[in-house]
Order: sequence, then structure tokens, then C-alpha cells
Amino acid sequence: MKIAIGSDHVGLELKPAIIEYLEELGHEVTDYGPTSSERTDYPIFSKKVSTEVAAANYDRGILICGTGIGISITANKIRGIRAVACSEPYSAKLSREHNNTNILAFGSRVVGPELAKMIVKEWLDAEYEGGRHQRRVDMISEIEEENDR
Repeated sequence: MKIAIGSDHVGLELKPAIIEYLEELGHEVTDYGPTSSERTDYPIFSKKVSTEVAAANYDRGILICGTGIGISITANKIRGIRAVACSEPYSAKLSREHNNTNILAFGSRVVGPELAKMIVKEWLDAEYEGGRHQRRVDMISEIEEENDR
């Protein structure tokens, strides 16, 4: 799987461990920054990753900031993105199975490296179930289209 990853300066410390873990699992990873611990703004990197995922240049994206909240809110502003901020594996799994999320976000101030890896693993291993959930995912897409008009 091709995965785009990005963070802000707060998520920078956790990001290398997640990249290493993803590569150990056999995934191709592209880091969209930042590369310095200098203070930065998460919307910049969220937009980069989300735009690439929405354009189908990557299968999925992972975003890391302090809580995962701001960076996921930004991601959800990009048409075609269904981002979820998770701090435990069960919600990550269900977000894939029921909502077909394509971006996972979490906070380096909320989860440590081992919990983050568990969250990532559950999210990557989960398959979208479709069926009864497809109607709702379609409704999300319709709302996006309405807002584009």
C-alpha cells in the first residue's frame, strides 16, 4: 500500500517511528513534512497529504499533530477525504469498516509510539464493509457536492 504521511512540529517526534513501522509492514511511505522541529502550522501538511490521497496518488494518509484533532479537521475540508482522529484501535478499525476512512490522524501528546502502532495496524488491516454503510458514505459525498455548488 502507498501511504502519505505528514505532521506538524509537535507530531515530528512520533512520525519517524510510524514511518519505520509502516515500512516494516511492507508499505511504501512518502513523508510530506515537516523535516525540522521549528514551529509550523498543521494545516499546511494536512492539506499536502489530503490532496495527494484525494487525487488517488496514495491509498491512504496518516497525519500527526498534538491531538490529531486540528489536522483531521483540516483534512476533512478536502473533497473526497474521510479523516478520523483516533486515540485507540477500536475506533480506527470501525472507521475503516463503516466509514471507509482514507486518512488516520492521532496526537503525539495523546498516544505514545506503541499505542500509535496498534492504532495504525488496526486501521490498515480493516476492510470497508460497504453494504448498509455505503448509503451513509454516499450521503457524505452528496453533502460535499452540495457544498461545492
